[in-house]
Amino acid sequence: MTTETRVRSANKVELVRSALLPEGYVVPASRSIDPSTRMRELLDTEPFLFGPGVYDPQGAELAMYYGFKAVYFSGYSFAIGHLGTTDMDLYSGPEIADGARRTISALRKFQLTMAVGDPEKGIKPNHLEIPPVVVDMDGGYGNLFNVQRTTELYVTAGVAAAHLEDQVLPKRCGHIGGKALISADEMIGKLRMARAVAEDLGRSDFVVIARTDGVSAVDAPEKTRGIELAIDRALRYFDSGIPDLVWCEFPTSEREPVERFADQVRRRFPEARFAFNWSSSFKWFNDPDPITFAQLGELGYRFLFITLGAQHAMAHGLSTLLQGMNEKQEQAYIELQRKEWADGEELPTKSHHFFSGVPYHQLVGESFGGSRMGSKFQEKLAEERVV
Repeated sequence: MTTETRVRSANKVELVRSALLPEGYVVPASRSIDPSTRMRELLDTEPFLFGPGVYDPQGAELAMYYGFKAVYFSGYSFAIGHLGTTDMDLYSGPEIADGARRTISALRKFQLTMAVGDPEKGIKPNHLEIPPVVVDMDGGYGNLFNVQRTTELYVTAGVAAAHLEDQVLPKRCGHIGGKALISADEMIGKLRMARAVAEDLGRSDFVVIARTDGVSAVDAPEKTRGIELAIDRALRYFDSGIPDLVWCEFPTSEREPVERFADQVRRRFPEARFAFNWSSSFKWFNDPDPITFAQLGELGYRFLFITLGAQHAMAHGLSTLLQGMNEKQEQAYIELQRKEWADGEELPTKSHHFFSGVPYHQLVGESFGGSRMGSKFQEKLAEERVV
């Protein structure tokens, strides 16, 4: 029985050879599928599609490792994680596009490293699907020609979907006061440009998400305000025939506006699909009846995400370690390692060598004839002493 057949039987995943792997190793055939096409398939077949909010390659790799079917590359998280600042249009389109490009490239490499496992330590290959990556495009970083440039960068990077919002620039986080809206016509022009660029590049399946900040806007060309403005904007965007989903940014976790928005829009567009930010800005733990992902899916909110999930998890974990080391120095780090290596824990990052692909690099390097590559150059050290 060949390696490929054995793995296919176990995981029920179609596997193929890759030129970037040694003989006998395989990857999922979906590696070659357009990520936007894959995302559309998931939107059509899943009750909802959830993408954890990340801001760097490692966070995306962890989401992929644990089997999430999409990844959301958050602009606010990118601002914090890469610039140490807030979400007020302080980075440029090419900057976040490069962050997304490096993340998607990392996922493709991570698929290869996990497909090798670690033969020396008896860790079997793990055949992971590459999730489609949805990336924040804010307000497009300028006029529609800035949208043209940024969309080209996203599409050529392998981004599956992007969302554009209708705020006046410089924009700000949807949960920071003082938001103003551009005209609906200008917004539709930006959406039209994003779609045109994707089609020109042969990526007609590229998913375009239109976001409106109408609920909380304090200034807009229209006389209406609040939820009525948001509904009107959503209807106009869907009328254009361009966006695949519309995202309405809500100021609180209350159910009623979420349900009303979906109901009103679907009266004209019964098949309308929405995106929903299960926002880190809300104190969900104080909500007596927080809306669930499943309930959102039933309302038509098909793409769901938590914008700053990874950012908060990282900050919590690192803060806990640093507070401990302030009190107990090295003992706090030893306690962290005990948790990582405890029996039953499924933490691929506990060995940074394995997670970053040292076994892959050694095996492939030796196969391709790389200098001083291969397990024979590895020091033979006791496993109970080193990772």
